[in-house]
Amino acid sequence: MVFAQKPYVSLEDPDQLQFALSDVRGFLQQFPNGAVLDEIQRAPELFSYLQGIVDERRKPGLFVVTGSQQFGLLARAAQTLAGRVATLELLPFSLNEMTAAVLTIPPLDQLLFQGQYPPLYDRAVDPVDWYADYIRTYVERDVRQITAVQDLNLFQTFVRLCAGRVGQVLDVTGLANDAGVAHNTARAWISVLEASYIIHRLSPHHRNFSKRLIKRGKLYFYDTGLVARLLGIRSADELRHHSMRGNLFECWVVSEVCKWRFHNRQPLPIFFWREHKGREIDLLIDTGNKVVAVEVKAGATVNSDFFRELEYYRSLAAGYLKASFLVYGGEQQQSRSKSLVVPWRNLATVTATLAAK
Repeated sequence: MVFAQKPYVSLEDPDQLQFALSDVRGFLQQFPNGAVLDEIQRAPELFSYLQGIVDERRKPGLFVVTGSQQFGLLARAAQTLAGRVATLELLPFSLNEMTAAVLTIPPLDQLLFQGQYPPLYDRAVDPVDWYADYIRTYVERDVRQITAVQDLNLFQTFVRLCAGRVGQVLDVTGLANDAGVAHNTARAWISVLEASYIIHRLSPHHRNFSKRLIKRGKLYFYDTGLVARLLGIRSADELRHHSMRGNLFECWVVSEVCKWRFHNRQPLPIFFWREHKGREIDLLIDTGNKVVAVEVKAGATVNSDFFRELEYYRSLAAGYLKASFLVYGGEQQQSRSKSLVVPWRNLATVTATLAAK
């Protein structure tokens, strides 16, 4: 829809793929004004020829290349099109996208359970079944292409163990022991999951206020629906009473901020802050010379205890703090004396602050 004037070709089509592989020049000559080439990782030979066309014509945006499997796509693009390509990373739908597209936003627990992968909003599919197929396809196709995983069942067990650690400080040694793999294997598999946009890690913020700070990162997934399936949660009602509900809500808030950064091409560093004794701010967003602090609470009713960590952090970093927010699982926005209380549906209030100069 965005590039409706350009011809669209999917290299999932066997005939188009065979043409592209057997006669690269002839294939690209069909598109004097460029084209959208989908699933281009299936024909990596195209990248070198595209480089020549781009250098010759010097017309930005001539070709739009897309792919659902980023390993081959990003590797070849970086290798042959360095300095000639702009990259847009598209994670599962953000809340802003769903609102703009006039999609029905489900209640919070249903949203966390269902996740935000596009097929779940334009097809009549059961999230439990869809995620089971997604996990199977991801492991059996994508993972095998970038790493020599000998035991796929063990790798799936490893991913499930990661899901059980969402929102927690990551202990790679403990994770490796629980999975029954070597420490180096666990590190390699975490890298695979990061490279495929399944998980990401938040680094600790090290602006030292004369306190002993945690120095290991926290583990998050980009989509809560995937986490719910890996945890064996089978309905929104089951999630509502699950011990991991708070972790899933925190994961959702962090992933929404990540999506905003990608969509707006804003490389703002994001962190968490935690003292050795456990006092913690869930999310710190570095805007340059100041930070935005975000505390996340899954409860639907605001409690005075919710502000304890924000107030403590403010006492340490008053001159360094641009704004502070409490994002919670309720529906009413409130202005408190020092922090703005933001219901989950209004999370754009936080990202709007990031965009403001």
